Amino acid sequence: MTATETEAGAGAREWIALAVLGVPAVLVMMNMSVLYLALPSLSAELEPDGPQLLWITDVYGFMVAGSLVAMGTLGDRLGHRRLLLTGAVAFTCASVAAAYVPSAEALIAARAAQGVAAAALAPSSLALIRALFHDARRRALAITIWMLAFMGGGALGPLVGGVLLQYSWWGAVFLLAVPAMALLLVTGPFLIPEPRERTAGRLDAASVALSLLTPLTIVYGVKDLAVHGLTPPGVAALLAGAVLAAVFVRRQRRLPHPLLDLRLFALPAFSVSVAGMVVVGVVLFGTSLLTSQYLQLVLGLSPLAAGLWQLPTAIAGTVVALVVSGLTGRIRPVVLMSAGAAFALIGPVLLTQVDTDPVVLVAGSVFLFAGLTPFMALGTGLIVAAAPPERAGAASAISETGAELGGALGIAVLGGIATGVYGGHLARNAPEGLPVAVAEAARETLPAALRAARPLPEALGRPLVQAARDAFAHSLHVHALITIPLLVALAVLTLTVRRTTTPPADARRKDHRP
Repeated sequence: MTATETEAGAGAREWIALAVLGVPAVLVMMNMSVLYLALPSLSAELEPDGPQLLWITDVYGFMVAGSLVAMGTLGDRLGHRRLLLTGAVAFTCASVAAAYVPSAEALIAARAAQGVAAAALAPSSLALIRALFHDARRRALAITIWMLAFMGGGALGPLVGGVLLQYSWWGAVFLLAVPAMALLLVTGPFLIPEPRERTAGRLDAASVALSLLTPLTIVYGVKDLAVHGLTPPGVAALLAGAVLAAVFVRRQRRLPHPLLDLRLFALPAFSVSVAGMVVVGVVLFGTSLLTSQYLQLVLGLSPLAAGLWQLPTAIAGTVVALVVSGLTGRIRPVVLMSAGAAFALIGPVLLTQVDTDPVVLVAGSVFLFAGLTPFMALGTGLIVAAAPPERAGAASAISETGAELGGALGIAVLGGIATGVYGGHLARNAPEGLPVAVAEAARETLPAALRAARPLPEALGRPLVQAARDAFAHSLHVHALITIPLLVALAVLTLTVRRTTTPPADARRKDHRP
């Protein structure tokens, strides 16, 4: 294919198809964050306990992360367009079910089904972009635009949720998927081509099961240790997760067609980008979960007002993504990614100073999200470009697995730690004279403390509410301190890879930078 033919091949139809593929990108990430502002009203109706509340928020992310690689490989084998449209139907059905569940347990199950369906959407979208755009520069721009939709979904989730919650019930946040997926199902078969290469091997059922069980087992152990301390169930779960991980890695090395191609991790740009995606997801989603609740439950803002306060974060991320995309021709992507991680350090420093002023909270979130945007905008392009065409779906899945797994880990691990810090602080500072049952319920979560305080006399109820809010603020400060070393490690690791990466021979002749 000549350059002229390549450029002609990326016409209006391809760019419209890209816009359609952006729909599942927005929804996949939005469903990780759209519930943040719905948690108070959801908790009031379904009354989940502390562990159930965490599972409601993060089981979606873990099911996505555990299923992504399998879905990417399945798309390589069966066809990415077919898998994309099938996933859209399943996602719609699961979303409708989640909107009308009668209990916390049913909502956890519906969120898990959403996660499996969502896993069919993201890797298929990226693989189809590769089929739509053959020119490297246009494909890089298309991936950046897709990543903007991906990141925008996560950032806009609280805002959209706030608007809906202002005028409707919490289940409405799930019904957003119905018209969006209808658009994809109607236009997708006409706009999106089906790549002809289907050379991936058979799907190994044992690998799929291991890829799902391993993170769930490890995170269950981390959650248990964060909330209850060093207990036999938590330690046993961590050990079991480590064994499952070892078995999974050993099996991938022995299979002729592995579910996860471990050879890709020998490429420094690939491995660091994936690791960076995990860290970015941990920091961003763990922080967003806490800040969304802080705006409503500590500062007392309405869902709509809380969503509007988070709008600057989405705007900042969009602007930074466009800027770094334009700079990649003059500055190496890893330099931009490392500099962004260093810049993001301003965010948690500000979050350690959060009190009753939403400006400080929002400013910390803006700096954090803007600084980590280069990883999300550029890392995926490096990952997809490194993979051979026949493994495009699997490579795309690994990229999305990093982001989704990081997001789920951020909610589970950092959320679990924050819950433990909150409970411990409240136990030390709760007003005297509380009934034992009330004190125990209040230590579970901040929404539980606010519910427990309502029937109490004002002399007990008001001090309990204030102590619970102070405890939540303390948990946010501790969370911010935890993220600082993560960001430092991210910046340093990226620069180290820059020094050890050897460019191709033709690039060395033109560019003498290390």
